[in-house]
Amino acid sequence: MKQDIFQAIADPTRRAILALIAMQALTPNVLADKFDMSRQAVSKHIKVLQECELVIPEQSGREIYYHLNPTKMQELDNWLAQFRTLWETRFSQLDNVLLTLNQQKQ
Repeated sequence: MKQDIFQAIADPTRRAILALIAMQALTPNVLADKFDMSRQAVSKHIKVLQECELVIPEQSGREIYYHLNPTKMQELDNWLAQFRTLWETRFSQLDNVLLTLNQQKQ
């Protein structure tokens, strides 16, 4: 069953894994060294991220390196963009109200 991308990134450990993998491709063993958890626990987090297509595995000899999937991250950003525009509009409106109130005080 495919995981929900928002449930996947809701977990702080998975967000931390994404941040690390964004810098460079890493193996599960290297990732496990960066957390206070077992390799198996890290592998479960990676599995969720992989099911959501946020990370892409690449076999290199006996190791599997996980890369960030920028295309999937772009999809997330595109979805959030609609809200970003709304927030920016509302903040601009709030700035105008505050400016008007400040001018009225003077």
